[in-house]
Amino acid sequence: MRITRARLEELFERFRKLKVLVVGDFFLDKYLHLDRRLSETSLETGLEAYQAVAVRPLPGAAGTVAKDIAALGARVFAVSVVGDDGEGYELFRTLEAFSVDTSGIIRTPGWHTPTYMKPIMREPDGREHELNRIDIKNRTPTPGDLEEGIITCLRELVPGVQGVAIVDQVEEKDCGVITDRVREELQRLAASFPRKIFIADSRARIGLFRGIVVKPNRREAALAVGLDPTRMGERAYLLRAGEELRRRTGKPVYITAGEEGIFLFRGEGHDHVPAVPVEGPVDPVGAGDAVMAALVTGLCAGADPVEAAELAVLCAAITVRKLETTGEAYPEEILALSAEIGCG
Repeated sequence: MRITRARLEELFERFRKLKVLVVGDFFLDKYLHLDRRLSETSLETGLEAYQAVAVRPLPGAAGTVAKDIAALGARVFAVSVVGDDGEGYELFRTLEAFSVDTSGIIRTPGWHTPTYMKPIMREPDGREHELNRIDIKNRTPTPGDLEEGIITCLRELVPGVQGVAIVDQVEEKDCGVITDRVREELQRLAASFPRKIFIADSRARIGLFRGIVVKPNRREAALAVGLDPTRMGERAYLLRAGEELRRRTGKPVYITAGEEGIFLFRGEGHDHVPAVPVEGPVDPVGAGDAVMAALVTGLCAGADPVEAAELAVLCAAITVRKLETTGEAYPEEILALSAEIGCG
């Protein structure tokens, strides 16, 4: 890894002067800590009634990216749609804890605040394990007036920020914040503000972005260009997917590859930034969001594309060590890890 401690400190100083907009599907991650020893039997059904001993709400999806950028030191603005419901209230509270500006989030009745309910059971022997997740999402097309509201917020906020992180979490077409219409507006804004950083992450539609930096994982990259995702462990196949996706987007492509790190495609050839080795138990949930946050913040601060990827693998190595949470990486933690692995 070529990035030095002095360079990291320089970037962290610049982060404090940045404004970054995060647009997309803001979820509430709601961890329910259950204790089997306290379970009761329901009188009505005869089924086991789990007993929650702690409830831990956190920002999820685009919210994870937003709070990760805030943890790095930048000022964050959010654009999204949530329901006028209890989950929406909890989501606002979690974002405000990270000083995220939520004035661009539209609250509307008849819309569910997207939520991932994550039950974690503690057994009588002390062993903990996750139970089936419960998801709350919107599965009908986003109304036109909400699309118009999102676009209006983007037009108002984009001129005043240095970068835009686009998080397209909902797999159902046009049922989230990044609809076809909103994506087209983001591409228009990216063309209108060529000096600003626009970077997108999308579970199902990464191949539709044009003129915007994209950050797929291996599977997403393969599907975007019509290749077999089961073969993406083959280096030649991964390179083929990355080169084709870069040709289509017209901008750099970062493919995340888990323990292999990040592959960067820009112009001819590619760069490979290996992952930072991590020992002991890990929790990969949120690692991709940490990478997204580091890339957009690093690029906005003037890091070159490889430096941004090196910052990203440092952040990911920190977050995966934080179990049962979408943990964030703070500058002091990044500096400590860089010293541990021998960065200059």
